[in-house]
Amino acid sequence: MKAVIQRVSSACVKINNQAISNIKKGLVILLGISEADTKKDIDIIVDKIKNLRIFEDLQGKMNSSLQDINGELLVVSQFTLLADLSKGRRPSFSQAAAPEKAENIYKQVIAGFKKCDIKVETGEFGQDMQVELINDGPVTLIFDTNRENI
Repeated sequence: MKAVIQRVSSACVKINNQAISNIKKGLVILLGISEADTKKDIDIIVDKIKNLRIFEDLQGKMNSSLQDINGELLVVSQFTLLADLSKGRRPSFSQAAAPEKAENIYKQVIAGFKKCDIKVETGEFGQDMQVELINDGPVTLIFDTNRENI
């Protein structure tokens, strides 16, 4: 599972120019789900993201987590994060999970965050969406549960 994690001061998702979800201060998570992902990956990604100390404390240091600041999450499924660009000019998405599996895991990730009493907004799985955000910092991180050193 791959996640692009962006610290934001606000963000929203639109479908056909209609806002379907929005958040204030928090994180936007673009989530790519692979065919190999399991419950273990769900647990790892939820634990890692909810505890990431990437918000400023009173001394201006990145030392506070999403939970520390009562931040909000916007989680958007994005299978293109699993693109393999190693051959040719057209991306291969053979590592991406089939839609049924990916949607199930996506929903489990969202449920995992909600169990932690984090306000979670979402995109709409499988839809063409426009994501608008104000990246705060900017702070953007990439996390992959399938890398050996996590």
